Amino acid sequence: MAEKVPQSLNYIPEVILKKRKNNEEWAIRRKLELEQKVRKLKSDSSVIKKPEQFIREYRDKSSIDCLRSSYLLCSFRRRPCPNETKGGKKKQGSASEGKSYMHPRTRKLLYSSRLRKISSGVFVKANERIMEILQKVEPYVTYGVKGLLYKKGSGKIDNQRVPLTSNDIVEQTLGQHGIVCLEDVVGPDFKEVTSFLCPFSLAKPEKALQGKKRRYNDGGDSGNREDHINELISKMN
Repeated sequence: MAEKVPQSLNYIPEVILKKRKNNEEWAIRRKLELEQKVRKLKSDSSVIKKPEQFIREYRDKSSIDCLRSSYLLCSFRRRPCPNETKGGKKKQGSASEGKSYMHPRTRKLLYSSRLRKISSGVFVKANERIMEILQKVEPYVTYGVKGLLYKKGSGKIDNQRVPLTSNDIVEQTLGQHGIVCLEDVVGPDFKEVTSFLCPFSLAKPEKALQGKKRRYNDGGDSGNREDHINELISKMN
């Protein structure tokens, strides 16, 4: 009877064994990382967010449309031009005489927009009526896109001017309209918001505004500044 030949053992190279071990360790680490990520997402979703955070997230998603639907309108009185004379003498640039350079109809439009003082600002909604007014008073005003003006903001409560030091004041007054903070200025109740907000009083910039009837895009100061109005406001705070 012939003897059976013993079969040789299967040999696995050491390199393959190390690679298999490394793959198993990587799979375990990856599984633990995914589990930690899932737990973190669940914990973050349970955190109570402030109303301002919800509004901020909403504004980030639709900031362009919201900002383009409102303007911060600022007024300034231009200086007399050299060719504007009266009785052979140049007119003086005092505040009282500055009104004589403005047509009464133009002054009436500024007053109707609540711009009754130099270096003052108001929020307006960029609708068709406002755009028509801006075309008529453009040499005397500058405007652009501006989110908020916390530092100078004030509201009218019981016929008194109250600084808006916190969003609680806004919520107490406009909470019935669903407005909890100043970031919710632009919306369906924009009229109520503008009635509550007082015109902004701004300081004169260190560098005087140019008194020429030139638009901002042409090197002047009047007209639409878009988001560049922030630079002017920072100088007038």
